[in-house]
Amino acid sequence: MAFIISGLKSNEFEALNGLSEEQLAERNVVVYVADEKPGFPCRITLDDAEVGERVFLLNYAYQPNDTPYKASHAIFVRENASDATPYENEVPVSLSSRLLSLRGFDANHMMVEADIAQGDDIKPMLESFFENPDVSYIQMHYARRGCFAAVAHRG
Repeated sequence: MAFIISGLKSNEFEALNGLSEEQLAERNVVVYVADEKPGFPCRITLDDAEVGERVFLLNYAYQPNDTPYKASHAIFVRENASDATPYENEVPVSLSSRLLSLRGFDANHMMVEADIAQGDDIKPMLESFFENPDVSYIQMHYARRGCFAAVAHRG
């Protein structure tokens, strides 16, 4: 089953670009300078930040719908990040290189599938989840820290 993985939209975070660390701290945003790659996976570009790049750690409501699964958690975004081209039937390295928790949701934002996968096992699991007609979208989270990583929709 075909799928598309897309990152978050940069316009959601534009207001953070160019702010001082003090101004960002007032918004509960922590600034880091990437000191290793991989290490700071950007949710907009779906790639790890380059060493020396400024990244923001902030809380993001990745499941804003009023269900028992309503949730937010910390994510990294690169300063001045540009939107990623959606990945069609492929998994970005920033995802495939880490252990992921995959969570399939139906049209009412209720979880109907869940499992973990890493590396070459991610793509077939996404395809398998989408074989279930009740799955509308799949959220991917970095399993070890629990942070939202990306979302997949039917292709």
